Amino acid sequence: MDLNKTTDYLINLTSQRRNFSFSAPSLVTNLVIILFFSISFTVGIIANGLYLWVLRFKMKKTVNTLLFLNLILSYLISSLIMPFQFISYLQEFHWSFGIVMCKVVHSTFSLGMFASVFILCAISLDRYVLTFHPVWSQQHRNTHWASITIMGIWIFAVFLSIPYLVLRETQKDTNGVVTCKNNYALSSNWKSPKTQALRKKVNLALFISRLALGFLLPLFTIIFCYGRIAQKMRQRGLVKSSKPFKIMLTFICSFFVCWMPYHVYQGLLINETHTLVIKQILIITAITITFNIFFSPTFNLFIGEDFKKVFKESIVALFESVLHEESSFELSQNLSTIRSV
Repeated sequence: MDLNKTTDYLINLTSQRRNFSFSAPSLVTNLVIILFFSISFTVGIIANGLYLWVLRFKMKKTVNTLLFLNLILSYLISSLIMPFQFISYLQEFHWSFGIVMCKVVHSTFSLGMFASVFILCAISLDRYVLTFHPVWSQQHRNTHWASITIMGIWIFAVFLSIPYLVLRETQKDTNGVVTCKNNYALSSNWKSPKTQALRKKVNLALFISRLALGFLLPLFTIIFCYGRIAQKMRQRGLVKSSKPFKIMLTFICSFFVCWMPYHVYQGLLINETHTLVIKQILIITAITITFNIFFSPTFNLFIGEDFKKVFKESIVALFESVLHEESSFELSQNLSTIRSV
């Protein structure tokens, strides 16, 4: 989840607040963003951590478990970085973690975004190949090739995140406030007209590439794969209920709903028109990012009966183990007390 330009936009609002010309809508916007980032971190760590534990240690290593394990890992990475953004917002966008963390944190947001959408594409393509090429799948679909594919996805996601690692810098204003923002022109002269012109060109190029590779291409791939699968299932009468079609439609809609507001917001920022509409889109973006970090892995995992069964058994066993350890501890404490008396 890359929120690079979100910070750039809100920095302008912050300077007004420090001069005591406070805006109530801006306060509401920031409070809502902080609230949902807090939820993203708390729920994301707990839920995705549990999912990752079950997939890694409680389930057999298969193509599906490998794909979903790495999908959960991409969401968990995004969750882990949320506190840095959260603390920056609490400090009115002052960045107190240094230039290295400025680069690492915001490039990791991009890494999590690209990795998650590419793995969702891989899951869709895997189901497509299983449906239309069952013989080939039986001969070639294995954990070895799945691991190579996943490794390629992570490498490509890292490559696409490098520009944000390079361009992200810290800037100190006259009041001593440090901000973490994109220096698209890689120039120390932030206000030069020539620098501003170059900045807009680089900004636009990155936006188009991120929109194409991080949203449009994955969206069309997912729609194509599930559309063809649904068509074949209808033609051959493979299912008697509408549940599989509803699941596929939900998969497509959830991807669209989770990522569309983010890319709309980034597109509006290129025009640099700070309006109420942009503030509202910003709030929606924060909500959908939170929704995406928790809902997407939960939906994808729990539509599979195997995972639901193993997850429930694992959680019950975990609680029984914890309760057993607590009971043993209490018993030993009581025995010690009796002996001392």
